[in-house]
Amino acid sequence: MGSVIVPDFLSVPERPARPRQYGITHVIDTGVTPAGAGDVLQAAGDSVDIWKTGWGTAYIDRGLEQKLALLRDAGVASCLGGTMLEIAWCQGVAEACLDWAAAVGFTHVEVSRGTVPMSQDDKRALIRRAAGRFVVLAEVGTKDPADTPVPAAWRAEALGDLGAGAALVVAEGRQSGTVGIYDDAGSPRAGVVEELVDAVGTDRIVFEAPRAAQQAWFIRRFGPHVNLGNVGLGEVLSVETLRLGLRADTADLHTVVGPVT
Repeated sequence: MGSVIVPDFLSVPERPARPRQYGITHVIDTGVTPAGAGDVLQAAGDSVDIWKTGWGTAYIDRGLEQKLALLRDAGVASCLGGTMLEIAWCQGVAEACLDWAAAVGFTHVEVSRGTVPMSQDDKRALIRRAAGRFVVLAEVGTKDPADTPVPAAWRAEALGDLGAGAALVVAEGRQSGTVGIYDDAGSPRAGVVEELVDAVGTDRIVFEAPRAAQQAWFIRRFGPHVNLGNVGLGEVLSVETLRLGLRADTADLHTVVGPVT
């Protein structure tokens, strides 16, 4: 195969090289095969920063260690999803879960409290336990669509989680994009978003944004280097085009010079 001819004739925002401290794209793996993961990494690996194994799939995915090796070779961070750690904590085996996660090669873990009853104090104790061994992403917000978010409560939880040792805050939106920072129609709750940003800044928040309209909203609001999470594996390049203004939803962020004559 010949070398790839990379185009350079358009003016687009400059993306920082990995490992990125901002402009993070955090993807969710719901059970793709190692071959499928390899295809994603080959096509779009430079655009992926954090690869999360969703829900408890890591517990039953027999291709997990092969995928983690692919991620390690590609320079992509691997994150154990928060649901599995919550269940382990509920059963009194959180330390065993963390031991296993380290042994198989996860670099990051998500600490959340959206699946089982857990106090904020217990969550922060779990963050402290994990932070000595992993980069911790602390999820804030609720998965219950009936709960109305209280911006001040989200602010306090985010600040407390960072103080306990979390590196990043994940703003809850789920894979559906209809809870937490979104209403049941999928529209962003601007008040909650602004409260979080005012508290900790955009660089320390990953906004779960599974839908294209949500991704575009955050990019228009905070710029191309906003951190976006729960991106589907098939949507990585699509998100990158939104960041670079190569899609109608964000193309107007460029200064249009005019057609070539």
